Amino acid sequence: MTRPATAAAPSGYLTFARANLQFLGFGFLMALASSFGQTFFIGVFGPEIRAEFGLSHAEWGTIYMAGTLLSAAVLPFTGSWIDRVPLKRYAILVSIGLALACIGAALCPAAGFLVAVIFMLRQMGQGLASHTSLTATVKHFRQDRGKAVAIVSLGFPAGRAVLPVAAVALIALIGWRTTYLMAGIATAVLLVPAVFWLLRDPARASERSSPAAAGHAPEPDEHSLTLRQVLTHPFFFLILPGTVAPSIIETALFFHQLTVAEMKGWSAGWVTAGYAVFSVMTTLFSMAAGPLVDRIGATRLLWVILLPYIFGILILAYMDDPLWAWAYLALSGATGGLRQTIAPVMWAEFGGTRHIGAIRSMAATLSVFASALGPPAMGFMMDAGVSLENMVLGTVVYLILATILIWIACTVKWQR
Repeated sequence: MTRPATAAAPSGYLTFARANLQFLGFGFLMALASSFGQTFFIGVFGPEIRAEFGLSHAEWGTIYMAGTLLSAAVLPFTGSWIDRVPLKRYAILVSIGLALACIGAALCPAAGFLVAVIFMLRQMGQGLASHTSLTATVKHFRQDRGKAVAIVSLGFPAGRAVLPVAAVALIALIGWRTTYLMAGIATAVLLVPAVFWLLRDPARASERSSPAAAGHAPEPDEHSLTLRQVLTHPFFFLILPGTVAPSIIETALFFHQLTVAEMKGWSAGWVTAGYAVFSVMTTLFSMAAGPLVDRIGATRLLWVILLPYIFGILILAYMDDPLWAWAYLALSGATGGLRQTIAPVMWAEFGGTRHIGAIRSMAATLSVFASALGPPAMGFMMDAGVSLENMVLGTVVYLILATILIWIACTVKWQR
């Protein structure tokens, strides 16, 4: 596995951000916009959508699973295009697609169209907008790759902190359809022109990519693995259970967030307000991980990602006071922050950057497939009357075993 370059000391966050504001701003906005297709945002629309179309928890979860699986099926193809298509063109197409997906959600005429709606939202938001932000950043930076990913990833907690609360308020005021229509219009009017402007001169942006990295040539092709080589490597199979775990569990919990809140006796407003705590912790842990990644490598840090989440899940299951809701969200945010900085750089360290679009899109596809299992599984268990405490026991065992496998994978000296 390759290690981050060490020829020059990493620049500080502020100096680095000022020198690369144009490209980092683009990555941040794409991460923020991905919120419209993320589960934490779609989940707050769940009760209204179920009520309008007469769906049970299991039916709504199954529709969500179907749309998500369809999105995952095409993501390896659409995601790999970023390795071949000019970034500006690719990002504008993704932004337009996201705007159309939001407008399509607002205009959905019947329950039979919900699978297509979920497919578009997940493909353009959770899939390609996130993929564009992180993959472009990993490709663009080398010396300060950890800090760059940490900075653009701030768009994810920013979206979590603001948009679910805003959506709950707007749904109560103007309805769920108009709320999603506003999201589509905002994407078309604000994001598309911003991407066009921020990437107006990509060649110049690349020349300024990192002041500390001046003189570093792109990573040689011989240090880059193909997607086929990655998928047949033992390292990949050892880390896979842990890398998809947050997708399965977090998607299920965020999708059924208001139902879980009702089971715990917590108000919807209190839980959604707790996303600010989630976002603060995500930001703190993501920014703290950036310099560590640049100094010692993402692969050596990968095994710590799930540790905060284990304690957070236990709190959710066994603590009923509303204050514990924020403690659970804080620990979930800690894992989210570690994951969003460490995981993208880990793939670049392990497989190189020549085929990073294909590698990351396949990794994202597997996570999306995993995430599709969570909502219907939890919905069926809820409909069957299974307690939240019983749901958690197997989850915690799985997380512990996955952490052990990651630790084994990251301590072995693999040969390319």
